[in-house]
Amino acid sequence: MKAIETTATLSENGQLTLDEPLTLGINSRVRVIVLITEPEDDPDDTPIADIREGLYQGWQDILAGRTKPVSQLWEGIDVD
Repeated sequence: MKAIETTATLSENGQLTLDEPLTLGINSRVRVIVLITEPEDDPDDTPIADIREGLYQGWQDILAGRTKPVSQLWEGIDVD
């Protein structure tokens, strides 16, 4: 058995709508385990659209050469 983690939205009539389609074969049977995120469980539950925008902006920075070597990232930071 293989596991895939994804997110979904629960509708008013109790139906799940996946945020991203699963790339499985036609008529594949799946088992579903529903984990409910409580607001106090994950205060940094960033919406997928925000994550995509951040990744897109990061990629644009890389393509435009707006990067720094990792060695420079620690300059000026005191580590005990």
